[in-house]
Amino acid sequence: MNEGIDFEGFAPWMVLSITLIGGILRVFLLGNKGMTMDETFSLWLANHSIVDMLHWIVKIDQNPPLYYLLLHYWMAFNGDTPYYARLLSALFGAGTIPIIYLIGKRISGAVMGLAAAVIMALSPFNIRLAQDARMYTLLAFNASVAMYALVRLLTDARSVRPIGSQFREYLRAWPTPGPVKPDTKGDFSYKVVSRNQTRWRAWISRHRWLPIQAIETDLAWVVFIVFSAATMLSHNTAVLFPLAANIFVLGLLLFQRIKKTGASPSFQAPSLGNWVKAQIGIFLLWSPWIFAFIQQTSRVYQEFWIPTPGWDTVTQVFRSFLNENTLFQANLVIIIWILYALVLCLGLVHFRNNISRLLFLVALFAIPFLGELIVSIRRPIFVDQTLIWTTIPLFLVLAAGIAQLRFRYVSILALGILSAINLFSASDYYRFAQTEDWSNVSRDVIGFVEKDDLILFNATRAQIPFDYYSKLYDPNSVQLEKFIEAEQHGVPVDMFDSGILEPKMSESDIPRLLSLLRGHNRVWLVTSQSWYTDPMGLIPQTLASQRKLIKQSDYDGVDVRLYGNR
Repeated sequence: MNEGIDFEGFAPWMVLSITLIGGILRVFLLGNKGMTMDETFSLWLANHSIVDMLHWIVKIDQNPPLYYLLLHYWMAFNGDTPYYARLLSALFGAGTIPIIYLIGKRISGAVMGLAAAVIMALSPFNIRLAQDARMYTLLAFNASVAMYALVRLLTDARSVRPIGSQFREYLRAWPTPGPVKPDTKGDFSYKVVSRNQTRWRAWISRHRWLPIQAIETDLAWVVFIVFSAATMLSHNTAVLFPLAANIFVLGLLLFQRIKKTGASPSFQAPSLGNWVKAQIGIFLLWSPWIFAFIQQTSRVYQEFWIPTPGWDTVTQVFRSFLNENTLFQANLVIIIWILYALVLCLGLVHFRNNISRLLFLVALFAIPFLGELIVSIRRPIFVDQTLIWTTIPLFLVLAAGIAQLRFRYVSILALGILSAINLFSASDYYRFAQTEDWSNVSRDVIGFVEKDDLILFNATRAQIPFDYYSKLYDPNSVQLEKFIEAEQHGVPVDMFDSGILEPKMSESDIPRLLSLLRGHNRVWLVTSQSWYTDPMGLIPQTLASQRKLIKQSDYDGVDVRLYGNR
C-alpha cells in the first residue's frame, strides 16, 4: 500500500492534525447539553474537601478516587460550568489519539498507527464519552499509556535485563566529565573552559549527559507500572487490565520456554523476575485503595442497577464501539457491518506472520469483555462505557486491516468510508442525543414553589442536579427565597442517609412518606430513574391517595408532579 510514500517523515504532522481534529470534535457543543445526574454527582463529590470526598466515595460510590481527585483540582481553577467540567474528559479523550498511534506504529508501522489514530479521533462512542464529566476517558487514556509501555517492553530485547540496571549505569556515568571539545576557531587548549560559564552552565558541563535511549527500557517499566495502577484507580472494573496483561505475558513466557528452537515469536516476553517485580509495583501503588475496593465490590454484589446482560446487550455494545447510529436504513446498516467485518478479517490476515501480536490485541479485548460477562452471571456489571479502553485493541485490528490493503488508493478509500460513517454518526449525536433536562425542571419548580411547599425526590441523589441548576437562578429573586424556605426530602430516605447511592422504595417506607406530608398543603414530586428506585410506583400511588394532582410536566428523563389538597 505504502511503497514510495514517506509516512515516517510526515507522520508527526499528520498525528498532530488528526489529534486537533479529534480534539475539536470532543469540545464541539461541549456545554450545550444539560448535565446528567451522574455528571452532577461527579461535581458534588469533587466539590468536597479531599478527606470528605474520600469518605463519600467509600461510603456510597462504586468507583476509585483518581478522577474525582483530578476533577477537584481542575474545578478549583476552572469552575464547575458544564463546559469546563466536561473539558477535562475531552482533553483525556484527545490525548488518547496520539498514544494509539504510537502503539500501532510500534506494533506494525506508521500506516497502522495513523489509521488507528483516525478511527479513534472520529469514533462516535469515544466522542460521546469525552463529553461526559465522568472517568471513562481517563480510564482509556491511562490504559492506552500502559499498553504502549507494555508493547515497548515486548519489542525491546533489553527488557530481560534487571529493572533499574539502566538507571544505575546512567548514574555512574553522570558524574563523569564530558569530553572537552577544542575550539576550532582559536588556539587549541585542554584548559577547562567552565570557569567563564555561569554556575548552572558550569554544573551541566561538569557532567556527562547520556542520551535518553540509555534508560528508555527502565523508563518503559516505570511508565507501565505507574499507568497500570492509574488505570485500576480510574475504574474498579479495570482490575481486568492487569489480568489480561498477565495472561498474555505469562502465556508468552511459557511458550518461549517450551519452544526453545525454531522461529521466535515477534513479541519477546521480559524476564519472569522483571515481570513479577512490575506486578508487585503495580499492587503497591494500588494497595491503599484495596480495602475500599472490597467494600465497594461487596455493595455492588448485594445489589446494583445494571440489568442482566443478554445477547442483545452484547451486540449493542459492539454497535456502540463501531457505529451506534440507529438512523441508518436497514440495507445501509447491513452494508456497514459487512464493511467492518471485511476490514476486521483483513486485520487478522495482516498478523498471519505475527501471531503473538494478534494474540496480544485479542487478549486485551476479549479477556475484559468476557470477564465482565462472567461476573455478570452473579451480579451484572456489563456496560459499554466501562469497556471503553477495549476499543483501543479493537481499533488497532481495524487499522491493521486498512494497512493490509496493498493499493494506496483502496486503503485511503476504505479509511475514508469508515471515517464518513463515523462522522455521520457523530453529527447525529450532536443533533439528536438528549440528556436529562434538569435545567427546566429546576426552573419549573422554583418558578411556582411556595415557601410552605414540600419537595420530594424519588431518586435521592436527584436532588444533586436539581440543586446544581438552582444556583443559576437569580439570587435576588423572591421565588428563590421561597424555594430555600421550602422543605426538601428524599424518598425513601434523605440523600445518602442509608449509605446506598440509589435506595429502592418499599412498602415499609410508606409510613415515613405519610409523615412527611403532614403540615404541607402542596407537594412536589420530582422523579427520575423510577424504573429502578420505585419499580412498583409506590410513591405516586401514595401521594395520589392523599392529595389531588394539580400539575404534571414531563421533561427528558425527569417527571415533575404537583399535588394539592383535595
